[in-house]
Amino acid sequence: MPEIAYVRGDATAPPAKGVKVIAHVCNDRGGWGKGFVLAVSRRWPEPEAAYRAWHRDRASNDFGLGAVQLVRVEPYVWVANMIGQHGTRRGSKGAPVRYEAIGTALGRVAGHAAELGASVHMPRIGCGLAGGTWSRVEPLVTERLARQGISVTVYDHGDGA
Repeated sequence: MPEIAYVRGDATAPPAKGVKVIAHVCNDRGGWGKGFVLAVSRRWPEPEAAYRAWHRDRASNDFGLGAVQLVRVEPYVWVANMIGQHGTRRGSKGAPVRYEAIGTALGRVAGHAAELGASVHMPRIGCGLAGGTWSRVEPLVTERLARQGISVTVYDHGDGA
C-alpha cells in the first residue's frame, strides 16, 4: 500500500519533480489571515484572491464544506483551497475542524491530482488553527489519496528543535 512520506520543510516549496498540488484547509466563513495561508500568501497572491472571490460569490457557486478550489500559481504548481473547517473559533460544538468535509475535499483533490498527473503536498492539514488531530486526519489522507495511487508528502515546518 502506498504510504505518506513525511519530511521537514516548507510545504509551499515542494522539491518534487513534475506537477504538484499543495493542499490546505480553509474555513467556511471567508476568513484568510492566520496559519498556513500566511505562507501561501507570502509566496503567491492568487490563492487568497481566488478564495475571497469564491466566498464572496458563494450564493452562485459550490463554496461550502467539502468543496475544493484549484488555483494555478506556477506552470507546474497548483494550490488546492479545501473547505474543511466550520468557522474559525473553538466553541460549544468543539474545534472548527470537520473531518468529513476534509475527507470529501481530499477525494476531490485526488481526482484533480490524477487528471494532472500530480503529486500532493501539504502541512498536517486540519491540525493547526482548525483544532484537529493528525490521528484522525492521517487515515483520510491515506484512504483518499495514497491508496488511490497519488504520491503524498506531508511537511513539518521548522528544524524540530
